[in-house]
Amino acid sequence: MNALDLLASANDLIQSRRGQPRQSNLGKAISCANYAMFHCLAQSNANMLVGGRSSSRSDRAWNQAYRFLQHGLTAGRCQNRQYMRRFPKAIQGLAEAFSEMQFKRHVADYDPSSRSYKSHVERDIDTARKSIVEFRNAPATDRRAFAVFVLLHLRKC
Repeated sequence: MNALDLLASANDLIQSRRGQPRQSNLGKAISCANYAMFHCLAQSNANMLVGGRSSSRSDRAWNQAYRFLQHGLTAGRCQNRQYMRRFPKAIQGLAEAFSEMQFKRHVADYDPSSRSYKSHVERDIDTARKSIVEFRNAPATDRRAFAVFVLLHLRKC
């Protein structure tokens, strides 16, 4: 799944030829932005732990590593300030946006009284895009360390 394609879909959902977009489309756009970040991280984790497309890798192992990422656990790790401050700004930015977008997705999906606004959703999509681009440009050693942090059980060293 291509993270930037998901963000393009989010933008498509909020474009309306007449007035404001439907609330359902705004909610789906929030969901797309959240999943763009999720899939960006899942792909990075698999690439960092198993190997990228050009490497000699097991596709089954790569798929397993990709699918291992868990929404709730990852959001919790992203909110762990003690550990997050060890990572560079690009990783911290994705972690903060990931956690925030997951919360917004939960509100959009499960709170029947919630109301979204196009300008807020546009800002969220832009934040997701910037954090994804910056994360992808972070050094591989930092992305690999982050993959270990969000996927494996923490033990004191």
